[in-house]
Amino acid sequence: MKTPTRGQKNLNRRTFLQRAGAVVGGAVVAPTLIPSSALGADGAVAPSERIVLGGIGIGNRGGYDLSCFLPEPGVQFVAICDVKQARRLAVKKIADDLYGNQDCVMYRDLHDLLARPDIDAVLIATGPNWHATAAILAANAGKDVYCEKPCTKNIAQSLALAEAFRRTGCVFQAGTQRRSLPNFEFAAHLARSGKLGKLRTLYAHPAGLACEMSGWLPAQPEPPKDEVDWDLYLGPAAWRPYNKRLLDGFNFEKGGGFVGAFGGGGCLEWGSHCVDQCQWANDADRTAAVEYWPEGNELHALYANGVKLILRNEGWLPLGSCPVRYEGDAGWVETGDNGELAASPASLIAGPRVRIAGYPANFHIRDFLACVRSRGQTRANADTACWSHITCHAANIALFLGRKVKFDPVKCEFPGDEEANRLRSEALREPWRVI
Repeated sequence: MKTPTRGQKNLNRRTFLQRAGAVVGGAVVAPTLIPSSALGADGAVAPSERIVLGGIGIGNRGGYDLSCFLPEPGVQFVAICDVKQARRLAVKKIADDLYGNQDCVMYRDLHDLLARPDIDAVLIATGPNWHATAAILAANAGKDVYCEKPCTKNIAQSLALAEAFRRTGCVFQAGTQRRSLPNFEFAAHLARSGKLGKLRTLYAHPAGLACEMSGWLPAQPEPPKDEVDWDLYLGPAAWRPYNKRLLDGFNFEKGGGFVGAFGGGGCLEWGSHCVDQCQWANDADRTAAVEYWPEGNELHALYANGVKLILRNEGWLPLGSCPVRYEGDAGWVETGDNGELAASPASLIAGPRVRIAGYPANFHIRDFLACVRSRGQTRANADTACWSHITCHAANIALFLGRKVKFDPVKCEFPGDEEANRLRSEALREPWRVI
C-alpha cells in the first residue's frame, strides 16, 4: 500500500474536525468544543497545517537555514542527525532552548531519523557527498526535502534525484535561494519576456573552474565513533583513511574532488546558483546545453536554441557576489547579491523596485513550506535542480577533459564519446547504492 501523502493525512484530520458535529445513529450529537487555536484562529496554526521538521547534517550553512525555519509559524523542529557529536549537541541546545524543553532527539544514522513517522520534512545540509543520497532516502521514506547545494555529484545522481521525487510525489526544494529574490527574478523576467530582444548570451560566475581528482591525505587515528562516525561521514564516497583536514572540508578548499569525491568540484559550488539563474532566464529548466568547451580562463556552452552560456570569473560589474548577466539584441541586464540591477537601456529597470541585499534564504524557505502544505511545485524543484546541475556537470567534464564535448539532453549522454560518458557517474561504496 502506498503511504498517504502529507496532504492526504491533513485532509483526513480536517475532515474529522469539520464533522465534529455530525449526525451519529440518527441522533444529532452536540459538537465537541474545540479551542480556536486548534482550528487556526487568532493567528495560531492549526495542527493539520503544522510541519514537523528534522535536520540532517547541520553545520555552518545548515545552522543558518535552520535559523530561517525556526521562526516560521507552524514549524516544529524535533530531531537532529549528524555524524559529529558536537554538532548534534549544538543543534539540540538551539531547539531545546527555543521550546523550553529537552525533546529534540539526536541521531547519528539518518535511517533512524527517517524512520520516524511523525516527521514531515527534513533539512539536508551535509557536505555535497551526501546530498543526493540522503535526499533520495528521504523521499523513499515519504519526507519532503529542503536540500542545500550542490545537490548532486554527477549526471546520474541528478537524474536519480528527479526520478525519486516524481515517483514519490514528495516536495523538493534545492537551496538555490536566489530563485526567490526580487532582483534575480526581475532580471530573469526581462530575459524571458523578450524585453532584451532575442536572447544571445548568458554569463554566470562559477567561482571555481578547476576539476581535480579527490585527495588522499595521511592516515590519522580515528576519533571514537560516537564523537565522529568516519564511516558514515564517507557514506557513498570511496574509502579514505581518516584525516581531520578531509573532515573539515579540505577538498572544497582546493576546488577539487571531481571523481570519487566528497564534493562536486569545479563550477558546482557557485555554478549551481549562477548557472541555475541562466537556465531560468533561458527557459531551459527542463534541458541542458548541448555543447561545452574550455576557452582561455572561461568555459563556454551552447544551447540548442542558439543561446550561448559563458562561465567566467572576471569582467563583472561591482554588484556583489554570484553575478549573472543576460544579453539580447535589444539590451542587457546584470545583477548580483547587493540587490541592485544595471541595464542598457536604463529604461529596462526604471521605476520603484524592492531591493534586498545579500542572499537571505527566508523567502525560499517560505516557498518550500507553502508547497509542503499545498503539495505544489517549489521554485527550485527536483526537475529544475536536476537540469541546472547537469549543465554544471557537463561543463565540469569538458573542463576535466580539456576539450569540447557534445551532450544529448534527451538521452543524457555524450554521443560517441566513451571517455566523457564514463564521467556521468561514479561507483558508490556499499551499502549506499540507491541509484
